[in-house]
Amino acid sequence: MHRFLRWAAAGATTAVLLTGCTGGATDSGRESGDDDGRNGTRTGGLAPPSGPVLPSSLTAQELDWGECQETPDSPAPGGDWRCATLKVPLDWAQPEGRTTGLSLIRSEARGDDRIGSLVFNFGGPGGSGVSAMPSYAAVVSSLRDRYDLVSFDPRGVGGSEGIRCRDDKAIQAAEAVDITPDTPAEERAFLADAAGFGQDCARTTGELMAHVSTTDTARDMDLMRHVLGDDKMHYFGISYGTELGGVYAHLFPGNVGRMVLDAVVDPTADAVGHAENQTMGFQRALNDYLKSAGEDPERGTARIAALLEGLDADPLPATSGRELTQSMAVIGIVLPLYSKDSWPSLTSALEAAESGDSSELLALADIYNERDASGHYGTTTHAQRVISCLDDRQRPTLDEARRSLPRFERLSPVFGPFLGWDTAGWCHDWPVDGLHDTPEVSAPGAPPILTIGNTGDPATPYEGARRMADELGEDVGVVLTWKGEGHGAYGSGSDCVDSTVDTYLLEGTPPRDGKVCS
Repeated sequence: MHRFLRWAAAGATTAVLLTGCTGGATDSGRESGDDDGRNGTRTGGLAPPSGPVLPSSLTAQELDWGECQETPDSPAPGGDWRCATLKVPLDWAQPEGRTTGLSLIRSEARGDDRIGSLVFNFGGPGGSGVSAMPSYAAVVSSLRDRYDLVSFDPRGVGGSEGIRCRDDKAIQAAEAVDITPDTPAEERAFLADAAGFGQDCARTTGELMAHVSTTDTARDMDLMRHVLGDDKMHYFGISYGTELGGVYAHLFPGNVGRMVLDAVVDPTADAVGHAENQTMGFQRALNDYLKSAGEDPERGTARIAALLEGLDADPLPATSGRELTQSMAVIGIVLPLYSKDSWPSLTSALEAAESGDSSELLALADIYNERDASGHYGTTTHAQRVISCLDDRQRPTLDEARRSLPRFERLSPVFGPFLGWDTAGWCHDWPVDGLHDTPEVSAPGAPPILTIGNTGDPATPYEGARRMADELGEDVGVVLTWKGEGHGAYGSGSDCVDSTVDTYLLEGTPPRDGKVCS
């Protein structure tokens, strides 16, 4: 079963791939007579992280920065990038028990006036920061003189005991499952595949499966801050990374430095609410795409919905022996909507599919699913599902999903059916209970946190930025609006957005709440 919703990890990197108590205004992570924190030694006078009392084997660990190695999914970055492993407690309730390793990557600040580390999370959940950071560095080149650029693979992701629930053969076989079931037999197959995926994850992941929550990762980040030698957590979160940033700010408001949340997840929405938000967001982006192509959005939507309905009955064969199913086609349509620069590829793929050629939509779906030419799949969606099902308590039944379908279909005839059914399938019969309905992100006492909303964002609709700011609290959340397209705003072509963010991160001066960049 393929997942294309929930603030997917494609956010920060799709554009690159296809062409996301006090305010630390001057914190540098240095004190007279101490080193600058770059070697993993603790800065003098830095208090241990908030939360459980940690053993010195964790708080005093020194990171052994060395040459980054090639991984199965990405080449070694080379240059001045260095990698290390941070030990964190597997179970934060038992900090002296078993540990697990987090993969980190860093490029040191190039100038003398260093502020500290700037930690990035690019979304998902399930996206690898170690793989994404080097390619994203060009986007944040204006920040490299004063910040160490740092990212990491959260627990269960990539080099941090990355989760793989199924092998390539089983993943490809699941492409045949109809994720908009029309008959009792298809419903049974839909639920059986969903339950089977959870069982596969439990078998391959073991004890880690219950310890990959967003809260676990937020606590990992504060230990990371401490070991890196920073008094404050300076942070740039994109897509799901905004939820992670909000949870961190709630747990450690006094440790927040300069924090940017771009492409903001709505923290007030539960699992069904997120599905509704994304149905609305993707349809809004589809309408804008159709207008740009000179087509009436209502007629264009009906045309695409008819294509998908036809594929439900008769999938298009591909020269590889595979088929373009309805579910694979909708994933192929979703991917280019993440970036306006990719809209021409959507036009070409739709025209080809309507003429009987499955190759282009199938290729777009394969990019999203991280499938290479040899048939090997990446694991982002595996980690995404395990993390989100641990976070989310809500478990809609098939009957509840069926009753909600008319509402989803009114929001979008193209995306509504898939997202509506998916509410029941995503965490069906999951082996581990979810933790909450919505995350707690209130952060009283934290300094101003910049939330950025893009009016054309498909995966994290614009409204989430204001809701996150409101939940962070009065005098904390500051909203910057960009009237643009695609997932995320910074580095997407707006000088206004980029200069506003750079001023905040480099000078510590946030914009006025409600500033609009058009």
